[in-house]
Amino acid sequence: MKRQTFNEINITPLTDIFLVLLIIMMVIAPMLDQQGLKLSIPEYVEQEKQDDTNSKVLTVIIDENNNYIIDDEIISSDNLNQTIQSLVKDYPDGLMIQANGDSLHEYVVKVMDAARLSGVKAISVSEI
Repeated sequence: MKRQTFNEINITPLTDIFLVLLIIMMVIAPMLDQQGLKLSIPEYVEQEKQDDTNSKVLTVIIDENNNYIIDDEIISSDNLNQTIQSLVKDYPDGLMIQANGDSLHEYVVKVMDAARLSGVKAISVSEI
């Protein structure tokens, strides 16, 4: 007995798969809009100058040439960790990073890392 050749492709299983995928996409699509962070940008508020003599916050300035300046002294990137560790004991209120708008983000992160390794709990960042 000779077999007959099969000339047609049954597309019913393929259609079933497409319908299942369509249903899955319709269920998942509304959930994708709910992901993400909702952030609000703070508004700029002019503050009065505070007297720096009572300040217990260590200030690290990053200038436009990406130099670290602490107490009007330029600190090299190699000595940044040691300098912050030695000074943080005298400044219990935390650390303020004042970065120039043209300085690179990498240098700000280096100061943050050095501060965290030194045990600083409060870090603030501002632009100069």
